[in-house]
Amino acid sequence: MGFVIVGGGMAADAAVRGIRSASPDAPITILSGERHPPYDRPPLSKGLWRGFAEERIWRGTEQLDVTLLLNRRGVEIDRDRRLVVDDSGEKHPYDGLLLATGGAPIRLPGDPEGVHYFRTLDDYRSLKEGVEEGHAVAVVGGGFIGTELASVLLDFGCRVSLYFLEGGPLAGILPSARSQSLLQRFRERGVETFPGTFVRSIRRVRGSWMLDCDGARGAGPFDHVVAGLGIRPSVELALAAGLEVGDGIEVDEAFRTSDPRIFAAGDVASFPFPVLGERFRVEHEDHANQSGVMAGRAMAGRPEPYDHLPFFYSEVLGVGYEALGRTDPEMELVEVEKGERAVLYYREGGRVKGVLCWNLHGRMGDARTILRKEGELSPEELRERILPL
Repeated sequence: MGFVIVGGGMAADAAVRGIRSASPDAPITILSGERHPPYDRPPLSKGLWRGFAEERIWRGTEQLDVTLLLNRRGVEIDRDRRLVVDDSGEKHPYDGLLLATGGAPIRLPGDPEGVHYFRTLDDYRSLKEGVEEGHAVAVVGGGFIGTELASVLLDFGCRVSLYFLEGGPLAGILPSARSQSLLQRFRERGVETFPGTFVRSIRRVRGSWMLDCDGARGAGPFDHVVAGLGIRPSVELALAAGLEVGDGIEVDEAFRTSDPRIFAAGDVASFPFPVLGERFRVEHEDHANQSGVMAGRAMAGRPEPYDHLPFFYSEVLGVGYEALGRTDPEMELVEVEKGERAVLYYREGGRVKGVLCWNLHGRMGDARTILRKEGELSPEELRERILPL
């Protein structure tokens, strides 16, 4: 019967490569809800706005001897008969099934037509083709995507207003002082910022957008509204099939779900993180690639424990950062600074649980060593010897 993959993103492509490394000739079918073959997602909010050629994002999955069915979504799993039914009614039998269903953008109140959400290539194209230099754009959300989009739209020549619930941008990962420094950086670049603001409703008035907000009533008019509020994992298919679901589809160290013939990888998978002694769900490129390969190999009969520590990265207003592990600013923080560069260590229970490098690249290998082998270093030892600036 072969293998079926539900989802057409980076984890799905990586899973094909994992399967092929262990089973070169096995039949593989991909059911992708998108109309494009798999592609790299990070350039959508980064490089494509700055001259990165669109043809470089394609991953070439269709060249790996797969049946790639676009605009097809899995809608039902028959676990007893080992079948996936797609939204056209076609049945796909499987020996192994991978759920790489990713997530769906969190919508704004009322979800009016014309708001730009940002998850897919078509989302990028729609925004890029619609904005022009001098346009007024409201970006709602101060996390990863919201801050990246505010930054690239500013560079594109737009007049940007940034709305977010928290007290500062990236407040979910940065300590208050560093978040406030980034807030000031946005303001110095001419971005109108509205911290602590909840967008209650959005409406069109004579062809322009108006935002009704707590703390910024009647904001606008805007030519465009862009939402970067994060995603919710797409677990509906797994729930309907009776699989264990928490914050994502729960899997073991080889990405097996509660059904040993069904696997999950990428954004949607909640996996055990032995180094930290916790269960995680990670929404970034490195994890999509690594978990997809490992899940594919496990599907093909070559399971291995997943002990990779995935990292994430971003760039906002010329500031780059990379991080891994748990980066919660409510944890005990040890900061080592030198000029514009810094390393932030996030500690809990006497151990380092996360590391963030600010304006400092290529140190994730060192950061992994800290979490794996030297996590119990004291704050004084961390300041003295690890990740020299």
